[in-house]
Amino acid sequence: MSGKSDTNRRIAKNTLALYARMLFSMAVTLYTSRVVLNTLGVEDYGLYNVVGGFVAMFSFFNSAMASATQRYLNFELGRGDAARLHRVFCTSMNIHALISVVVLLLSETVGLWFVYTHLTIPPDRFEAALWVYQASILASVVMVMSIPYNAAIIAHERMGAFAYISVLEVVLKLLIVYLLVVGDVDKLKLYAVLMLLVQVLIRVIYGRYSGRHFPETHYRLMWDAPLFKEMTGFAGWSLFGNIAAVAFTQGLNVLLNMFFGPAVNAARGIAVQVQNAIKGFCTNFQTALNPQITKSYAAGDMAYMHSLVFTSSKFSYYLLLLLSLPVMLEAPLILKWWLGIVPAHTVAFVRLTLAISIIDSLANPLIQAASATGRIRRYQSVVGTLLILILPFSYVALKLGAPPEGVFVVQLVVFCVAQAARVWMLRPLISFSVREYLRKAGLPIAAVTCASLVLPLAVYVPLEPSFLRFVAVCAVSAVSVCGAVYAIGLAGGERKFVVDRVKAVAAKFRKTR
Repeated sequence: MSGKSDTNRRIAKNTLALYARMLFSMAVTLYTSRVVLNTLGVEDYGLYNVVGGFVAMFSFFNSAMASATQRYLNFELGRGDAARLHRVFCTSMNIHALISVVVLLLSETVGLWFVYTHLTIPPDRFEAALWVYQASILASVVMVMSIPYNAAIIAHERMGAFAYISVLEVVLKLLIVYLLVVGDVDKLKLYAVLMLLVQVLIRVIYGRYSGRHFPETHYRLMWDAPLFKEMTGFAGWSLFGNIAAVAFTQGLNVLLNMFFGPAVNAARGIAVQVQNAIKGFCTNFQTALNPQITKSYAAGDMAYMHSLVFTSSKFSYYLLLLLSLPVMLEAPLILKWWLGIVPAHTVAFVRLTLAISIIDSLANPLIQAASATGRIRRYQSVVGTLLILILPFSYVALKLGAPPEGVFVVQLVVFCVAQAARVWMLRPLISFSVREYLRKAGLPIAAVTCASLVLPLAVYVPLEPSFLRFVAVCAVSAVSVCGAVYAIGLAGGERKFVVDRVKAVAAKFRKTR
């Protein structure tokens, strides 16, 4: 029991460290987004998002291998096999080096041809767009080689270090904004080069920190053919899911550019900024829990693993609902205050991307549980096929005359279907009960959602847009969601845990006064 208590305390501590990092990061990101948008202009901002994002389409190899690296490091730490842990790290570095070469070759051949022939780029900004493209390629290669070090930090649950390095990255990006404003050169070119330099510096810091604290990250040239085959085999099936993820993120961005031009890419870029800022609360919570899901499977503790999946699903959803509800309602006012210039379609994009994020928050715990088993072929085949359909369905919708918002509606519908498929596919992998998942996670989530909407809508609908309504909607939304979660969204033990934590915080506060 004390072991579980220590684990829960470590999860709570790691979550707080990540939240502190995220709050600072979010504040700076929201500020810098406004300055970058106003400094570059809507067209250049859209170009940076679509051209830089297009390079990310070639990172699906990396995304798949990152999942494999994280899974194998978590698993070997759970087993306590130091020698194999070192082999896993060195093998992952070899694989990521190969991925870097592939990304470079694809970007400089197929990718460059696509940029020249298919993207909608104003002729007078084509040279600057190529600067963005080349800088984005190099930044992607650097990021690929950082993945094993990031994975080691997360696997060892050193979230404090992860948070500090991320804060440094945000501070450097704040410095970029200053240089962007005072610089007397092409702003888009300058922005692309400076973002590349930040990536290089952060990569060096991750490597130095990991080398100092984790012996397995001392790379040496070695070749373990069976492990290479095992990890790439795992990544191969993850690759299918990651191709789908790239298709409905960067692929949709390219579709929007082809049908509507860079101004709509700017609107999507802003919506993604809002989405990432709010989704960060959920991501940080899940990042702290994910290693324990894999480690509990490696240790054979299935009951604890199931409880982590239920807890992560519910609390991830509640966090996003709490933060997203007032933003979705008051998006027009918030965007006007934040940006000054609000590109067309941005409000609808923000509302739809947040709805998608709320549904997607339920996916990560199930993905982690499936990955922990290492048997993901059937799971990825079914779920990946569903997700990859987003791109062709969206293309058909746009061809038939749908507005830009249509691609997000398609994505939302497919995400709901994919989530149901994930729950069903997990049953044989970890002796997972669909009925228990619905009872312990699905039904509380549905009840909390319905109960949470009533009061905020009752305030929002009859009142005219104003600062007073904004404050009222935020306050009522917070009370409504928190009240619904406490009353009907938590199990008895979870409710007691929350009460005890609140009492402990209150007692500490009284002592400091």
